[in-house]
Amino acid sequence: MSLSIRNVTKTYANGAVRALDNVSLHIPPGMYGLLGPNGAGKSTLMRTLATLQEPDEGSIYLGELDVLGHKEQVRQTLGYLPQEFGLYPKAKAEDLLDYFAVLKGITNRASRKEVVEALLKQTNLWQVRRQKLGGFSGGMKQRFGVAVALLGNPKLMIVDEPTTGLDPAERVRFLNLLSELGENSVVILSTHIVEDVSELCTQMAIINRGKILLEDAPLKAVKQLHGRVWCRVVEKSGLPALAREQNVISTKLLGGRTVVHIYSEVDPGNGFEMLMPDLEDVYFATMAGHLGNNKPQAAQ
Repeated sequence: MSLSIRNVTKTYANGAVRALDNVSLHIPPGMYGLLGPNGAGKSTLMRTLATLQEPDEGSIYLGELDVLGHKEQVRQTLGYLPQEFGLYPKAKAEDLLDYFAVLKGITNRASRKEVVEALLKQTNLWQVRRQKLGGFSGGMKQRFGVAVALLGNPKLMIVDEPTTGLDPAERVRFLNLLSELGENSVVILSTHIVEDVSELCTQMAIINRGKILLEDAPLKAVKQLHGRVWCRVVEKSGLPALAREQNVISTKLLGGRTVVHIYSEVDPGNGFEMLMPDLEDVYFATMAGHLGNNKPQAAQ
């Protein structure tokens, strides 16, 4: 069962802000990354897919199910972990998950107990099931959010900026958990962290200012950049002149000096060395207009 998004548009503030601009995507089963900076339109698209708001135009289908026309049916098969979600700090994890299971329609006590136990074990929270949520770490709260989202075996799972603020160890635990979820459903990971998409997703899209700039498999997108990304260490004072001469796609400080990545289809000389690109280079090259839908015709 795949997700089809066609020509979805959403405008805010009396037409002044177009959060989504004619967005079309085909999202197959598995882990799908939606990558873009803050304010790019990711959360607006996620809320629309989660039936929390209406688009101005467009259609969305989950298999044969009209997402916009049959919201209640969609919610029965939807798992949603928003960027920010509230928890009752004095509630115990097991009790609150049991309560959410009732709201999800799992009314049989024995079945509900079995489901709650399985989800707490799957999210590695079984040992702390009697602890109050107010004492949970950020990563534990995120994993509890996944447990809630997994109630009812959703066919569509939406995860919005899940690793923001997590320490490295919690991030690894959380990503390992997410990687298990894409085996039987569509899982959309919305994030501005390139590494999350690189490590998890077999398909992805890059969005900015409400427009889809690139839709591709991460490995295929990286392959397109082979032979076109070059790097050099320069003094910070030399950056403005270099930016006038070359297509700078990213800069990074290293020991007080600056590592510059540029896009060039020919050897730029001047001390630049060819670099094996990664998904971060794909992201910055796309944002700069060298890959994807916003690539100039003359450069194709």
